[in-house]
Parts: sequence; structure tokens; C-alpha cells
Amino acid sequence: MALAEIEPVDRESTAGIIARQLRQAIMHGSLPPGTQLGEAELAARFEVSRGPLREAMQRLLQEGLLRSERHRGLFVIELEPGDVYDIYATRAAIERAAAIRIMRDDPEPAAALLDEAMVAMAEAAEAGDADALSAADLEFHKVFVEASGSRRLARMSQTLLIETRMCLSALQRTYQDVGHRVAEHQRIVDALRGCAEETVLALIEAHMEDAVQRLAPGLSLLAGRPN
Repeated sequence: MALAEIEPVDRESTAGIIARQLRQAIMHGSLPPGTQLGEAELAARFEVSRGPLREAMQRLLQEGLLRSERHRGLFVIELEPGDVYDIYATRAAIERAAAIRIMRDDPEPAAALLDEAMVAMAEAAEAGDADALSAADLEFHKVFVEASGSRRLARMSQTLLIETRMCLSALQRTYQDVGHRVAEHQRIVDALRGCAEETVLALIEAHMEDAVQRLAPGLSLLAGRPN
């Protein structure tokens, strides 16, 4: 087929819609870790044939959100301590790279977007709404990476943020004062706005290290990859 014959696709495919909804269900715990995905049940729930459903599940398998067991089927992944380490170590690398791109241009537009995300975090913390706080937390990091202007960094970050959401239910229970969680993010914004590159990079690393220490005690980003 000649490239001139390729036309834009106006609508998201059925498989794409199913994959997006399954991601959301995994992210928000409607499909908890370890859940087996039954084709017949899900096909009936989505009111689709098994073809697009299988395509959607294959996408999530490739993204690492599902795992396959021979003769048993597909399951939502369960995050072990080593997985937590990998998620936050990779996020630290991506967000440090995003920060460098932002600060070597004009950080103010990015800081302004992050200010909006901080308002949502502060309001959720004030209301004591843990789910809204977690959603605002993820939105902060999504905006942070996207503000770098790097599509590759944003693409790599997407699946990691879904996996992070799976961690946040456990993480939010470790904060006696949710104000500390909000303050961590505000310090990053302040340093970014001030173009304090070394400070921003150190704050990002400390932020990820704190999460690892809370979720997987005994592991450390600073100590290197666990055996």
C-alpha cells in the first residue's frame, strides 16, 4: 500500500477502548493484583466478541500490567518489593531527565501548570480525600513529564504511572500527616521555578527514595539494584 492511500483513523478502535478501560480498572483497584481475567465474563460485560478483547489484553500484557500463566490464562500483576524498586528507580531517571529539559529552557510555563496540580493536591489533603489526593499526585507527575516536551519520556512514564497507582493505596497509609506529601511536591515546584537544577534533581531522587523506603523497607535507590 502506498503511503498516500493511508487515511487518518477518526475513532479509537474497540480494542483500544477496552484496553483503556482495563487500565483504569487496574489503576483504581477494580481489578486488584492477582485477579484472573476471564474472557467470557469480560466479553459479556463489554458486549463485544472475544477478538477485540484478546487484542486489548495482549496490549496490557505487552505493557507489563498483565502476566500470563500457561494453561491458566492472564492475571493482573502483583508488585513485589523488587518491582517497587524498579518502578521508582525508572521514574526517577525519567523525571530527572524531564527536569533537565524544563530548566534548560523556560521553567515558568511548567511551574504554572504544576501550580494547578498543587491546588488539587492541597484541596484533596484538606478534605481528607485519599483517593483524590492519589489522583492529584499522579496528575502532578504526569504534567511534570509532559511539560518537558519529550513525547518519548511521556510515553515511557505512562505505564509506570499506572503501576504507581497500584502502589499508592499502600503508600497513602504510611503518611501520618498528608501535608508532608503535599509539601514534598511543593518543594520540587519551588526549586524548578528557581532553576535550581541540582536541588530539583536531588528532591526528585529523595521523593522516589522515600516511596521505596515506605513500600519496600530495606531496599534503597541509593544503594543500587537489589540482588
